[in-house]
Amino acid sequence: MTRTPLKNDLDGYEVWFVTGSQNLYGEETLQQVAEQSQGVVAGLDGLPVKVVWKPVLKDSDSIRRMALEVNGRDDVIGVIAWMHTFSPAKMWIAGLDALQKPLLHLHTQANVELPWNDIDFDFMNLNQAAHGDREFGYIQTRLGVARKTVVGHVSNPAVRQQIEDWERAAAGWTAARTLKLARFGDNMRFVAVTEGDKTEAELRFGVQVNTWGVNELVEAVEKATDAEIDALVQEYIDSYDVVDELLPGGARHQSLRDGAAIELGLRSFLEEGGFGAFTTSFEDLGALKQLPGLAVQRLMAEGYGFGAEGDWKTAILVRVANVMGAGLAGGASLMEDYTYDLVPGNERILGAHMLEVSPSLTTSKPRLEIHELGIGGKEDPVRLVFTADPGPALVVALSDMRDRFRLTANVVENVEAPDLPKLPVGRAVWKPAPDFATSAACWLAAGAAHHTVMTTAVGIEVFRDFAEIAKTELVVIDEDTTVRGFQSELRWNQAYYRLAQGI
Repeated sequence: MTRTPLKNDLDGYEVWFVTGSQNLYGEETLQQVAEQSQGVVAGLDGLPVKVVWKPVLKDSDSIRRMALEVNGRDDVIGVIAWMHTFSPAKMWIAGLDALQKPLLHLHTQANVELPWNDIDFDFMNLNQAAHGDREFGYIQTRLGVARKTVVGHVSNPAVRQQIEDWERAAAGWTAARTLKLARFGDNMRFVAVTEGDKTEAELRFGVQVNTWGVNELVEAVEKATDAEIDALVQEYIDSYDVVDELLPGGARHQSLRDGAAIELGLRSFLEEGGFGAFTTSFEDLGALKQLPGLAVQRLMAEGYGFGAEGDWKTAILVRVANVMGAGLAGGASLMEDYTYDLVPGNERILGAHMLEVSPSLTTSKPRLEIHELGIGGKEDPVRLVFTADPGPALVVALSDMRDRFRLTANVVENVEAPDLPKLPVGRAVWKPAPDFATSAACWLAAGAAHHTVMTTAVGIEVFRDFAEIAKTELVVIDEDTTVRGFQSELRWNQAYYRLAQGI
């Protein structure tokens, strides 16, 4: 079977830039419209996703055909629209109704400063986005079109950053819409929050979530050759600080070879099936010799999504966050709040998991170790040990609220960790905004999961854009959050999202 390497960059994607006008103004004016819109596109050069200029749209049929062409192009992940002149909005109804890709409304103009002494009515006719975009905004709102609106000149770095954030969210949405997720075994028994409606997830996010028996993975692991294992072990030695007992000739070297075989088998299974995310469960390991730790950590660092204990919703988030952060410093990983340091005024959260935290959260050289794992009933697993780098981060959970999915996000700051000589796992220590008590109370009120994605590459604005594109509830805990205000928002959202679904 042909293997499909995971795409974890933004290369090859396009965003189309469309400009609205009409035939009223004559060819000379329309030529100026085209030239000036090309100038706006030139000002967007260098964004992570290429912005491609398209001819000016002047009638309903061309707008509708543009939307249909965008829908049919896998490489086109969104549309930026600008009404340079006055484009009557009824012309846009069929096209906006047909468009199935993310939309950004850029409310801009060709010039930064007005040439006050030279302004005549020809200038006014040409440069009237100030009211042309208001017409476009009206029809988008009337039709209920999900979109991002960015206001300002493209020479403004803040405008470019907002457009980049939206591009990254659009790429994350594309990743979700094309994602195949393999569950090896089921969810951890009796756990509530890792459950969810997989059919609704495919309808809402586009992701295909299906299950394979663990021993199908075992078959792939058993196909790993000695030569392949030798090469991967050498890669481990070159990449990490490997403890002596795992090195060739060491007392526990076979455990490292077993871990390498698991990685080779898991990778081949994912590539052959075209999967971009997966889950495992320590309660369902079949004939695997050890719980996959090292393999999972390395695959997450390469861009795969992962959820422990069958948590497919978190696996989706890890994959989406990896794609949205492509090319940026930092990474994305499964994370779990484990325990608290409750010293008044210096409260901190220690996050980790049994084994599976991605080394993309650190710039230090991880240490490759082996230790006993008291659950799972298998041999001691190999794993990478490190602490996440200090700096801004975001933790996001996805919960099934029966009638909808809810994203809950907390802005946090990873901090320097004390020595943890007896905790041999990947981990992070952070302070949540606005403070520990408010953060925890709001998280619990939201019914947010204990598994999250931690991303140190993208911030909250990218997730805001993603939630808007996905038409999914997002509640944010940040420096402006209060418990009372957050609780009120949850009540309002409960009413809104039920009403928005109709009868």
